[in-house]
Amino acid sequence: MEFGLSEEQQELATIVRSLLAKRADSAAVRAASLSETGYDPELWSTLVDQVGAAALNIPEEYGGAGFSLFESLVVLEEVGRSLAPSPLLSSLITSEAILAGGDPSAMQRLLPRIAAGEVAAFVTGTAPALDADRATVLLAATPDSLVEVEPGRAHITPVGALDQTLRLGTLELGGATTTPAGDPADAVRRARQVRFVGVAALQAGLAARAVEMTVAYTRERVQFGRPIGSFQALKHRMADMLVLQEMSRSASWSASYAVATGADNAEHLAHVAKSYCSDALDRIAAETVQLHGGIAITWEHDAQLVFKRAHALSQLFGQAHEHRALIRL
Repeated sequence: MEFGLSEEQQELATIVRSLLAKRADSAAVRAASLSETGYDPELWSTLVDQVGAAALNIPEEYGGAGFSLFESLVVLEEVGRSLAPSPLLSSLITSEAILAGGDPSAMQRLLPRIAAGEVAAFVTGTAPALDADRATVLLAATPDSLVEVEPGRAHITPVGALDQTLRLGTLELGGATTTPAGDPADAVRRARQVRFVGVAALQAGLAARAVEMTVAYTRERVQFGRPIGSFQALKHRMADMLVLQEMSRSASWSASYAVATGADNAEHLAHVAKSYCSDALDRIAAETVQLHGGIAITWEHDAQLVFKRAHALSQLFGQAHEHRALIRL
C-alpha cells in the first residue's frame, strides 16, 4: 500500500518548514536551549498563532482546529528537522491523554488552554517527564487516579539531559494540590502510543536534516582537487544514509496514521517506528559526524547538535531494543 501526505498536509509541512527556516537558525537554537525557558517563546507563539500547532489535534468544541493527531505529527516532523527546542511533543501527549481519559470537566478546563499554547506535561510514575519543570498545564497519572496538578503547589525537580534542547523533570505528588481529571488507564494507554510516534516523527525529521546537510557539505569540501562527494566510497555511504532516512519516514508515517486513526495495529507499529527510527538516526548521526570531519565536533557546527539530539531521542521513552522486545509478530 502506498502512503503519502495529502495536498493539504504537504502544504502544512511546507509552511512550517519555511517558518522555521527563517526563525530557527543555528544561533537561535543554541540561544533558546540555554535560555531560562529552554525554548523561544516568540517562535512558539508564532507556531501556535499562525499554524495552530498546539490546536490541530484538539476538537473545535474545546478551542482546537478539529483536525487529527496525524497533522500534529506532520508539524512535529518539521520541528525535528529544524532542531528548534519546542514544547509541542509534551503538549500533544497531554492533550491526547486528556481526550482519551479525561472527564468532561477536565476537557473543558484544560484543552482550550493547551490549544492556546500553554505548555503542558503528562507525568506517569516517578520517571522524568518531558517539560514537567516548565508546564502550566500539568497532568499526572497514578495506578488509581488521573489528576490535574497545580504547578505552583507541586515539587518539581529538573533533570539534566545530554541534549540541552530537551527539558525533563520529576514530580512528587505528595503535598501537591490536585483536581480529579478522569480515568488513568485510558489516558496512559493513549499517551504511551503518542510518545512513541511523536519521538519517531522528530527522528524522521532530524534524519532528513542530517542527510541534506551532509550531502551539501560533501559537495563543497574539496580534497585532492575535487569535491569529496564525488568519491565513490562516500557516495555509497550517503546512499545508505538516504535509505535509512526514507525508511524512517515510512515507519513514522505508518505508525502516526495508525495511532491517529485508532487502528488495531497501532501499538505494534508505534513500537516498530520507535525502534527503527532510533537505530537509523543513531547511524545517520554517526555518519554525519564522520563525513563532516573535525569541524563536526566543534560547538559552532550543527553536526554536534544533530549527534546529541539523535542519542537523546533514542533514549527518550525507551531504547530501540526495549521496543523490539515488545513487538508482537
